[in-house]
Parts: sequence; structure tokens; C-alpha cells
Amino acid sequence: MSVHDELTTVQRCLDDLFRSLGRLEQQMGSGGLDIRRVHADADHLRESVALLRAAATTRTAASSRRPDLVTISDAPYDNTMWRGAEDEGLGAQHGPDH
Repeated sequence: MSVHDELTTVQRCLDDLFRSLGRLEQQMGSGGLDIRRVHADADHLRESVALLRAAATTRTAASSRRPDLVTISDAPYDNTMWRGAEDEGLGAQHGPDH
């Protein structure tokens, strides 16, 4: 199952939880500390799932984005860029006898 599918399943479960909480509040009243605490916890879960969904969307968008392409010219390099290369361990431009 994909992350999107899992988050959709979690969202459905949360929706079911809120419907059940609504029925419980009708039967028990919404003024009790216990029902308010459970409702607050369910609200926090809903917020957390929304954050997860946003993070998953961002991650999916970032992974599907193509990297920027760098164009490399076929033109010959400027020979002046090799000056001093002998000092870098690359060897002399004209070979060992010069």
C-alpha cells in the first residue's frame, strides 16, 4: 500500500472516530471532562495526520522533480586554465620532457 493509501485509511478511521464521539456526546453529554479530553485528543490526531499528509505530499513532489540539467559544451577548454596544474599533481601540460 502506498503512503497516500495508508493516510487515506487513517483519515477514514479518524472520521469514524469523530462520528462515534458525536454519538457518545449525545448519550453522555458534552460537558464531562472525560469526553472533552477524548475529543481534544482526537482533534490532535486529526492535526497530526494533516501534518503527515502535507509532509508526504512535499516528499513526493521533491522526489518526482527532475534534477536540473547542466549543459556541458563540446568546445575545447581554454588552455590557460591548465597553467599551474603541475603543482596539483596532474602533470605538466606538454609532457615530462618540457
